Amino acid sequence: MLIISNMHYLSLSNYLKRIYGQKVYKISLQSGCSCPNRDGTISRGGCSFCSEGGSGDFAAPLLPISEQIDIGIKKVEAKLPKDTDHKFIAYFQSYTNTYGDTQYLTGLFEEALRDPRVLILSIGTRPDCLSDEMISELRGLQDRYGKKVWVELGLQSVHDETAKRINRGYPLSVFDDSYSRLKKAGLSVIVHVIIGFPWEEEKDILATIEYLSGLQPVLDGIKLQLLHILKGTRLGEVYEKEHFHVLSLEEYCSILVKCLKLLPEETVVHRITGDGPKKILIAPLWSGDKKRVLNTIQKAIREA
Repeated sequence: MLIISNMHYLSLSNYLKRIYGQKVYKISLQSGCSCPNRDGTISRGGCSFCSEGGSGDFAAPLLPISEQIDIGIKKVEAKLPKDTDHKFIAYFQSYTNTYGDTQYLTGLFEEALRDPRVLILSIGTRPDCLSDEMISELRGLQDRYGKKVWVELGLQSVHDETAKRINRGYPLSVFDDSYSRLKKAGLSVIVHVIIGFPWEEEKDILATIEYLSGLQPVLDGIKLQLLHILKGTRLGEVYEKEHFHVLSLEEYCSILVKCLKLLPEETVVHRITGDGPKKILIAPLWSGDKKRVLNTIQKAIREA
């Protein structure tokens, strides 16, 4: 538990150190999946905020999984002490990583879990792309390898109006159903939430957090993500024409602190801001100064 002033939350770094006794690093991988919101099954073009990289702009090249892992680990270890046995989370990040042939995808996930350097498998996907067969296979992998399997769901908001505006392509009831089935199978669930949609007021953002905080069983993890306006996205095109309001750093920190206060103590906070690729970032430009952003956030938390 990270305690700053009167406020506490369970950061991912502290959680991993508590469970594994050391820092654990994340490497981003690709499964080669597309997304039903891009290939015409539901829609084309994806969610309005999503770049061509499918939220995986920092992932390794599309190569055999073992090679992707080696590339990802070398990149991370180049910045780390050489005399330490480093451990990793294999994060399938780009697009929808349970959208495809279940047995084929299970084979990719299993290849990652076989690597002794990998402690956790994390899979980014959509709630509407989780069959009972896939969930059963993921539970089987968790049991067989004795390593945690996390499923990351891109919800972004609980509000129907937002779901329509961002072209999410599924109702909240689908999220509820998938969450229930994943938890019943004994898998960990991490939910992605975006802060800063221009049509959502602070009360709307906090309503999303309150909803997630009330889930039973308790939510395992959450990623709180600043809305990035990126080139090549539908939202980017609208912004270039309308220049709608984007949050200032101070506004973001104020809302973030209120979100953290609402979360259950058991819920691990995996992210408190996120990075937008600088080469395609339109706004807010302050988000590109990561050191300043993190320092300002920590100051806001200390003063909360």
